[in-house]
Amino acid sequence: MDSTFRPYRSVLYIPGSKERALDKARGLACDAIIFDLEDAVTPDAKDAARETLKAALAEGGYGERAKIIRINGLDTDWGRDDVAVLKDAGADAFLLPKVNSAKDIEALDELLGGQTAIWAMIETPLGVLNALEIAAHPRLGGFVAGTNDLAKELNCRSRDDRLPMMFALQQMLLAARAHDVICVDGVYNQYLNEEGLAAECEQGRDLGFDGKTLIHPAQVAGANTAFAPTEAEIDLAKRQIEAHEEIERTGQGVAVVDGKIVENLHVETAKKTLAKAEAIAKLG
Repeated sequence: MDSTFRPYRSVLYIPGSKERALDKARGLACDAIIFDLEDAVTPDAKDAARETLKAALAEGGYGERAKIIRINGLDTDWGRDDVAVLKDAGADAFLLPKVNSAKDIEALDELLGGQTAIWAMIETPLGVLNALEIAAHPRLGGFVAGTNDLAKELNCRSRDDRLPMMFALQQMLLAARAHDVICVDGVYNQYLNEEGLAAECEQGRDLGFDGKTLIHPAQVAGANTAFAPTEAEIDLAKRQIEAHEEIERTGQGVAVVDGKIVENLHVETAKKTLAKAEAIAKLG
């Protein structure tokens, strides 16, 4: 699938140490999988988890889903070994936790040999403040908001509206959009609260995130719905493009849809909406 239009509505964390979970993920409707070797794996299981994940990726069966490996930090006892064992395992990207600056991306890029995309967990105050330079790295493909760790670092209160987190979320988005990289929202911890998940997904979509990271398969459907173009948005996009093309053909007047002027910028957005809808349809 063309990475330009690859959907990232639902990005599901899967423990890299759990064979059953790795197998079940092959049949889930998520757009991307983060195979987690960091928080989801205890220290005594990390060596075995690498081999378990390597075998699962070699077996394949994950279809069009983006395959992202979250390694341990390079300042830990495990991060460099994660890269050594898995750098040729066929992942689409490696996700580095607690990225503070572009130097962290550069260090991982050197280990990977400049061949694989890198994603960054933005979950520290320095990471938020340096988001622009991190996003500018040529190997950087995406941001993941690490909202749990960031909340701990900020010592902020948990609120449904995420007001204490808002500057950090928007800082990540601004940096990501400035350098055309994917930006995925943080997890919603109450995985059985469908209404709460829907509200936070809606907020994330309103802000501009490409999708949401998830901690349970039960959250996939909600995220897929929230971050996909609606039928109304698809219909509007088609009508905007048609109206603008008609004006270009005739060379008269201005394009108007639903009482609103349609300019080039609206047409560009409309085309992206249709491209995203088409990419989602291809996922089945």
